[in-house]
Amino acid sequence: MKKIFYILLTLVLAAGCHFLDFDETSGVYTREDRYNTYSNIQKMLTNIYGYMPYQDISDVGSALRDCGSDDAEYGDPDGTVQTFTNGNWSPVTTVDDKWNLYYGIRAANEFLESMKTVDLSRYEHMAGYAEQMEHLNLYPYQARVLRAYFFFELARRYGDIAMPLSMLTVEEANAIGKTKFDDVVAFIAEECDTCAKYLPDSYLTMLDQEYGRVTRGFAKGLKTKALLYAASPLFNPNEDVEKWRKAGKAAKDIMDLKNSNDLPLFSLDPDETCNSFNSPEVIFQIMRSESQSFERRNFPVRFTMGERGTSMSETYPTQNLVDAFQTLAGYDVTLDETGWHSADPAFDPAKPYDGRDIRFARAVLADGMAFKGSVIETYEGGLDYHATRQEHGTPTGYFLNRFIQPETDFTPEASVKKQHSFIVYRYAEVLLTYAEAVNEILGPDGTDADFPISARAALNQVRANAGMPDVTVAGKDAFRTALQREWRVEFAFEDHRFWDVRRWKIGDATQKRIDGVRIVNDGGVKTYTRIKVEDRVWDDKMYLYPISQPELFNNPNLNPQNPDW
Repeated sequence: MKKIFYILLTLVLAAGCHFLDFDETSGVYTREDRYNTYSNIQKMLTNIYGYMPYQDISDVGSALRDCGSDDAEYGDPDGTVQTFTNGNWSPVTTVDDKWNLYYGIRAANEFLESMKTVDLSRYEHMAGYAEQMEHLNLYPYQARVLRAYFFFELARRYGDIAMPLSMLTVEEANAIGKTKFDDVVAFIAEECDTCAKYLPDSYLTMLDQEYGRVTRGFAKGLKTKALLYAASPLFNPNEDVEKWRKAGKAAKDIMDLKNSNDLPLFSLDPDETCNSFNSPEVIFQIMRSESQSFERRNFPVRFTMGERGTSMSETYPTQNLVDAFQTLAGYDVTLDETGWHSADPAFDPAKPYDGRDIRFARAVLADGMAFKGSVIETYEGGLDYHATRQEHGTPTGYFLNRFIQPETDFTPEASVKKQHSFIVYRYAEVLLTYAEAVNEILGPDGTDADFPISARAALNQVRANAGMPDVTVAGKDAFRTALQREWRVEFAFEDHRFWDVRRWKIGDATQKRIDGVRIVNDGGVKTYTRIKVEDRVWDDKMYLYPISQPELFNNPNLNPQNPDW
């Protein structure tokens, strides 16, 4: 079944408004006007979709959020995303706070309230009325899942959050208190369960064949993701196994989903899933219109034909990330000050990027790789080597390949734009969630009535899909380490690593230094040396975001501030 998900993002945030304010008298149309035709109601729902956050448009400038993790460095040393890593983060200097999601929540609450009194029966004799009503009946369930998604995005940043479920006056908005994280997750799970009963698997057979709408699969996926976070160490300090059991059962529920032909609704895709609009693996993705902006920022500079400015907005993968990718035979590869090392007998330290996990080349452009009819040269003096960031040189020795559309072209007489899709949720995440949960409950090889598939079997499905051998390590702790590596390489630059570091509480061990590679080419013989790119600041208070100090002044009931901020 073709699964293309298209969301028209509308810029609807009102400048200067407080986070829960709403002015019903603004604009050309009255509230009644907005709900008097099917077309207008459809636009009101699309407006709510427009608040969905995702990687390419965020409150961290033009950087991918993973530039705030050990997976990447951002080209601009003064870029907003550096606030995560340079010690300047504070309740006064906030970043990526997503407080504007409360506008989306307000819009959803207003929509749900207005839909209670919608009456379009005057159109019952017009063509398509029955189909419109069928579609319209699904709109409240879509809005409820979107609202739940907004709550999740806020909760994984702040923990306890304000959770308004109705339209508030300004006075009410400035007095609302916080809901505990576990209660937020319980609400999300219940909402998703309820809505999933009514939502379709696809809208392609319905009126307008709309893409990008909330489906049964995404509702169940959001529930699973929220329960995974609730079970993880950051939000589960007492190691409550029942939380893991809830997360694992939610994942198993998606694994068991069938389509109308009694076949699995979702399955792993051996091909690239990013920018793939037909993948059976993708459960939800956001598709952007044709553009060149992502490539303008992230192509090696010689391929931008002078189109890149001086903003230094590139994302550069780190050696830290590159070390996570094994050889095709499943051996580790590391680089230190003396060169490359691997126990794989087939590994050639003179060609260190050959014979690696295929997911490496999907995420990273490295020296010697083919690109747009040429070969990447990041060795000193090479075509893609520049001594400074200001010259758009790569400080890590690597370029980004994830989400890149190499067919994009900046040649004036042959300019090419491409569509991009940014994945929100896909089936590999379901399997790794299941594996993580079952390992914590039963160990890597245990099974029971709820979990007839072992954690190892689920993890190895993901590895096999990438052509990688099985993980064979024994014991819960060793398996957890292997699983965390798998999350990292499978979802490189899909907005996971930044959050996984936090939910696993591994920041102190991973976020204090990032490295790159220095390559010297001496007559065709290359030597590789690990170099320090940057020391970074990490403090355990960064596991949660600080609440903006102005918001605490506006509403003292949002206290207490998150720990140590």
